[in-house]
Amino acid sequence: MSKKIIFTNGLIDLAQPRLGTKIIFKTDDFFASANRIIEPLPAIFKEGLFDKNGKWMDGWESRRKRTKGHDYIILKLGKPGSIKKIDVDTSHFNGNQPAMISIEGTNSNSNKINQLKWKPFLSKKKTQANSHHFFDINNKKILTHIKFNIFPDGGVARLRLFGSIAKSNKLKNKKTNLASLLNGASVIACNNEHFGKAENILAPGKAKNMGDGWETRRRRNKGFDWLILNSLDGKEIDKIEISTHHFKGNFPSYCSLQAAYIPKSKNFKIIVNSSVKWKYLLKNAKLSSNKIHIFKNNLMKKDKINFVKINIFPDGGISRFRIYGKNI
Repeated sequence: MSKKIIFTNGLIDLAQPRLGTKIIFKTDDFFASANRIIEPLPAIFKEGLFDKNGKWMDGWESRRKRTKGHDYIILKLGKPGSIKKIDVDTSHFNGNQPAMISIEGTNSNSNKINQLKWKPFLSKKKTQANSHHFFDINNKKILTHIKFNIFPDGGVARLRLFGSIAKSNKLKNKKTNLASLLNGASVIACNNEHFGKAENILAPGKAKNMGDGWETRRRRNKGFDWLILNSLDGKEIDKIEISTHHFKGNFPSYCSLQAAYIPKSKNFKIIVNSSVKWKYLLKNAKLSSNKIHIFKNNLMKKDKINFVKINIFPDGGISRFRIYGKNI
């Protein structure tokens, strides 16, 4: 297997705002807004920048606690899901990071803080300055709310909750975008995402800029770039949309799409290796600058699919991808 392949294990950050995730409660965010902890871009440091309360920090930071207890925030996940991996990032917090953290979760239809009944799924862990702290979670429960505790106070730059969105039964037997991030589609592997994450192409709405799409580095050798996504189970594919919005001098020359149905497989390396033999949905489809391309002819209508491979030639960027079919 090529070392260049990036495997995501089909996990997405459930804490990202574009899924609808919000901070609904915080005990204190005197120095830095709690909302910054779920910002999608990596945290930055601005030398010499101060606001009315002190040093500006890109993350959540509470004041120094002078009473008993600890600080915490509560997140309502935009899409309920199960969490498999956590990244607690204290980048740029050096001397003002918490001593320890812990995380609790619940599944509730209520947003009333006093009605949420918490169950721990990450016990107290020590934290270090200016570091990423990764934790694997063995918990299959579907969660709607997260309580992130810091002990006793301090600052955390970013909180990432990697997992899978719970797929809705409401979509069964309906025509839908099988590649929607909001419905649980995810990227499992790609060969390059130097300028923009592959996951971006599954996001809702029009891309904000080039950084909100998938863009590879300029290729200086033979070959092409690609990604593989795990779509919803579907059939009767009748329309595909590929957008190159904002990509004006760096769009791919053309693309091809392959698809397959692979039931109950979690071995993504085997899936990637087998992808060269998948059937084509599109082959040698010409792409243009800053445009939505719609394809309706010669699509795979009878076969079931749940994995799609997008090949771009030779490199470049696309901003959004939609594949419409019947969810099964």
